[in-house]
Amino acid sequence: MKQIVLLLALAVLCLCSCGSNASKNTITEEMAYEGVSNYCHSEYDWTVAEDNPDIMTLEMGEETDSAYQVVFRSYTGALVYFYVDKASGSTRMEEYVPALDIKNDAGTINLFDYI
Repeated sequence: MKQIVLLLALAVLCLCSCGSNASKNTITEEMAYEGVSNYCHSEYDWTVAEDNPDIMTLEMGEETDSAYQVVFRSYTGALVYFYVDKASGSTRMEEYVPALDIKNDAGTINLFDYI
């Protein structure tokens, strides 16, 4: 009888810990925005926007089943699209300069490094 109770307790513990790990690795919309915001504030010079904060913006873009899009607009008019993988936090960046119609791969970051 003690063995059954012990096995049942271990099974419940295992199931509970597995579920909590999965939920910790799921990125929410708020986490995506916060992480990208922290990245942008550490990598881009925001002092040019002190007098006119509207010239640099950060906003949520389109969402798919697997990723969030966060869009940074620089004072130069360039856009950086951040594609945040909901499961892993891996974030792909793509820079777009509308005036020149140029798109470039801008690298990747791990969102968890900026949350």
